[in-house]
Amino acid sequence: MHQRVTVPARINIIGEHTDYAGGLALSFASKPRLKLTITRLERGYDGDAVVVKLWQAVGGYPAKLVVDSDIPIGTGMSSSAALCVAIVVGYNSRLDNVTICQKAQQLEHQILGTKCGLLDQTAIAFAKKNHAALIDFSSYSVKHIPIPEGWKFKLVYSGIPRKLAEINYQSNTDYLEQHVRLENYRVMQAIDATPEELGLLLNESHESLKKLGVSVPEVDRLVAELQATDGVLGARMMGGGYGGMVLALVTSEEVLPEAISVSSSKSFEFEEFS
Repeated sequence: MHQRVTVPARINIIGEHTDYAGGLALSFASKPRLKLTITRLERGYDGDAVVVKLWQAVGGYPAKLVVDSDIPIGTGMSSSAALCVAIVVGYNSRLDNVTICQKAQQLEHQILGTKCGLLDQTAIAFAKKNHAALIDFSSYSVKHIPIPEGWKFKLVYSGIPRKLAEINYQSNTDYLEQHVRLENYRVMQAIDATPEELGLLLNESHESLKKLGVSVPEVDRLVAELQATDGVLGARMMGGGYGGMVLALVTSEEVLPEAISVSSSKSFEFEEFS
């Protein structure tokens, strides 16, 4: 008997560095996928050492574990969260989404050494095609918002890989409270925003993230260059920071032709087959 879990990447529109402070975020899952195939063995474990360690941490039975992923690693698209969600679902597909998110977060904390919040796991587990998830981390509730046709997003890689376990997620703690308050306001403004309005909110978000101390000069220069590009309505760093991807809101698919186009997709899938 084989099992396969297919998990999407995460795109966060706005609401960065708010999850661990009880704030708001507006995110969606996107088409890059991670696939975990699990084949039961009589004894022992076969697979990448980290994957095996994660599997054992949830109490996984002897198995061969094969990961096939087109989610870029270290770019702010939640590759580690996708892997941990896949592990949890692969071990017990009957869990509810909240429990899946919590257990996946525990794996990231305990095994991968990433002191993350619940944004990535929640955006993945609660994803709905053609919708964004409005996540309130103060009550841990999710509301789905239809994504307007005019919201066209692209990703530009900064060329700087991120090592999540080495990141201090609260670099400027003196500014954190103000950042979360302002970012929460931007999330609420984004819900009914025109593309032009959303672009300005993305720009404001990046400036706040700079003050928070989670960006780097190379990313700031790239963001400024994108913001000044014809057809780009706004741009900001995406994810934990210190490198990774920059999210750009564009007027059409012809803008930034070398960049990665992203669109909303469904949540994870679980399959069993012989």
